[in-house]
Amino acid sequence: MEITAVRRSRRITARQQDPAPRGVSLLELVFVILITILMAAMAVPLVDNALGLYRLRSAVSSVTGAIQTTRYQAISDGIPYQVVFNAAANTFQVQNDPNFTGVFANVGNAVPLASSSIPVVLGTSTTLRFRPSGIVTASVGSTTLTLTYGGKTETITVSSYGNVKVTP
Repeated sequence: MEITAVRRSRRITARQQDPAPRGVSLLELVFVILITILMAAMAVPLVDNALGLYRLRSAVSSVTGAIQTTRYQAISDGIPYQVVFNAAANTFQVQNDPNFTGVFANVGNAVPLASSSIPVVLGTSTTLRFRPSGIVTASVGSTTLTLTYGGKTETITVSSYGNVKVTP
């Protein structure tokens, strides 16, 4: 009988000294979830702001690229070209005048300024005309374009010799 009593006491002391591993408590789990939700709530406005800036800069890059490419095309082909920026449709269209008659025909299709559900807004409709000599004039509007998205505005200024300057 003494042997069984000793075995029982050894089991009891073994349980007290080396408890079985337990999981996390519900309170700890709730705290981890709350901290995660707080961090996510702080990150959402930062990500939204970064995406808005990305969309605006993407549209600015598209517009400046269209201006520079059209100018180079006019110089290369030796014929007048123009880019028509339509504020109502938020698009631009490249056109050329291969017969030097003053009547421009579309080259390709109109291109949207941005492909987003909330579009980048063009300030005013503008037409930039490019001569084969490289000189740029505005036949409609001015040589300054403004693009706005989410309260941020970028201004694109084109000099008479085709230099493009972007200012925030």
